[in-house]
Amino acid sequence: MSRSPLFIIFLVVFIDLLGFGIVLPLLPRYGKHFDAAGWQLGVLMASFSAMQFLFAPVWGRLSDHFGRRPILLIGLLGSTLSYAAFGGITQLGNQGLILGLSPLLWLFISRVAAGIAGATIPTAQAYIADVTDAKGRGKGMALIGAAFGVGFTFGPILGAQFVAEADVAPSPAPGYVAAVLSGMAFLAAIVMLPESLKPGSDPARKRHWFDMASFRVAMTRPYMGWLYSTIFLSTFAFSQFESTLSLLTDHLSLNAKYNFYVFAYIGFILTIAQGFLIRRFLPKVGEFRMGIVGVIMMTIGLLLIGVSSLQSSLAVLYVVLPITVVGFSATTPSINSLLSLNAGDDEQGGILGVGQSMSSLARILGPMLGLSLLGLDGASQALPYWVAAGVMSVCVLMVLGLRNCTTSLTKTEAQG
Repeated sequence: MSRSPLFIIFLVVFIDLLGFGIVLPLLPRYGKHFDAAGWQLGVLMASFSAMQFLFAPVWGRLSDHFGRRPILLIGLLGSTLSYAAFGGITQLGNQGLILGLSPLLWLFISRVAAGIAGATIPTAQAYIADVTDAKGRGKGMALIGAAFGVGFTFGPILGAQFVAEADVAPSPAPGYVAAVLSGMAFLAAIVMLPESLKPGSDPARKRHWFDMASFRVAMTRPYMGWLYSTIFLSTFAFSQFESTLSLLTDHLSLNAKYNFYVFAYIGFILTIAQGFLIRRFLPKVGEFRMGIVGVIMMTIGLLLIGVSSLQSSLAVLYVVLPITVVGFSATTPSINSLLSLNAGDDEQGGILGVGQSMSSLARILGPMLGLSLLGLDGASQALPYWVAAGVMSVCVLMVLGLRNCTTSLTKTEAQG
């Protein structure tokens, strides 16, 4: 396995999540600055994931046809432009219409563009599948999670430098910084990233870019429906926790600046878990066992976060956060690796793209449920986490149903 291409893939995903980590804790403040109504803020926060849901399988299937490299380059260029626009819109502020459109509408456009450009994660996963063998697939997939962790660590840290402890108008600097970093990654990919798709692979010529018939065929394969469902439910539960965390920390009397550091703490845990623990142990224990450990830890961790909210204890929250985060870190690469191993070499982009769409759909619906369950008066602060834990208990049963999945794969490979 070539280290240089994997490093660039790591960089691509890291830059994508760096920008996401900068913007996510700030986005409610941006919306408030541009006088967004409550429902508009909800749509604004969902727009990024909505575009990833729509475009992830499109990019994946296009990468099966045209190659991974051009799709990844397009994504990086799009991220550069969208983050630059995000910074420019923030800098102009509420100074009237911009080219005939309101600043809030331009903010929506920049987030939609960022979501489209950032929907190349399954292409990055397909790239890893191209350059790794079956034994190293899970370890390679964990690299995506490590990039997520590093980006989500340094994004909030960077964002915190531009937020005062008192409520003030947001700075345009985070958008510009994210744009510069994306531009640097784009230039590095042009110079250093080779094409990974094997010569002769031509899977997309007889299929549509978003082919529901192919999706239905995939769902008829053994375990594929279970894998997609597990991806959806685990991400659905985690996104409930993710979207309500800033309100929970507000309930625990943390100001905006230090709320960033809580998100950075989560990113640091993700980095350690994905970059070191999961990558080291997943090849030894296997995808199934690692998946079981992950969903059980998530279930327990979410229950304990609910307890910390009832006790109004920031100290307890800091102690129990790693349980949920490490659990999610173990679940995601394990299930994605099993998904990849159930796909042929000529359909990695499409199959993984549908998986990413399931994840993106969960990131749209999870926050809607989580925020609706969270009582602003503090009476039901624990409810989103207990509901999420209930969802994860279903996930535990579903992953147990995958017990023979790896055995089936081994038999298929032996017959081939």
